Amino acid sequence: MLYSTAVYPKLLIDFLSEKQIISFPVCLFQSFLFYSLSCSEFLLLTAMAYDRYVSICKPLQYPTIMRKTLVNILLFLAWLVPACYVLVPFIGFANLKRCSLTLKGIFCNNSVIYLFCEVSRAILVYGVVVLFNLSLLPMLFILFSYTMILIVAYRSCGEVRKKAAQTCLPHLLVLINYSFLLTYDAIIVRLESDISKTVRFGMTMQIIMCSPLFNPIAYGLKMKEIYKHLRRLFCHVMGKHFLVRDQWRLVEKKSWWGWPIDFPA
Repeated sequence: MLYSTAVYPKLLIDFLSEKQIISFPVCLFQSFLFYSLSCSEFLLLTAMAYDRYVSICKPLQYPTIMRKTLVNILLFLAWLVPACYVLVPFIGFANLKRCSLTLKGIFCNNSVIYLFCEVSRAILVYGVVVLFNLSLLPMLFILFSYTMILIVAYRSCGEVRKKAAQTCLPHLLVLINYSFLLTYDAIIVRLESDISKTVRFGMTMQIIMCSPLFNPIAYGLKMKEIYKHLRRLFCHVMGKHFLVRDQWRLVEKKSWWGWPIDFPA
């Protein structure tokens, strides 16, 4: 929700306005929130992977390891560490000279670097370090955790394998989705001069729409209550569709044989 709030309010204002204008400090703040919350997503997925690893691979030690204190510390670090990492380059951006006042994008992502006359090499190297520490390392840890889970599940009974699949599949889907979005964001900036405005607009819209729409579906379908409600709703809609279709077929048949047809007023 916070991830969407960083982008959608300003985006809706721009859609309703004749001119799309944003001040430079607000643009930097929006970009800071976007990347800080994006990196927090990876750390939260890492914490969830560790929780699943302990619950499946070490079930007897789970109450001892995953205490409330540890959970609170992991959640606090998942929000604080990315904010501290991402804040450093944006402090440097605030002091750089700007040579352009036009942002090539529908919101402030890492395309803001093209607003400056020159970006120091130190900031670019620091960005690579942040990407490695907050994205690639958590992803490697998640893959390691799920590899261990798959090994344990393969050696266990069918009930354990079923529990592992129900627990881990939504998490893996969200991880894959988010990794693709991160790659999308990097590609947009690298190919800024090589792609058309329409393609760039479509790719940017996928970044800001896929995750908020996909995550509730991925996590919601594994909950039995939500799954049962959606299944009942689907059956109800399809049942009404087939009922209306059968009624119209009966009407067509009666009209073909010349039978009187009475329609409700």
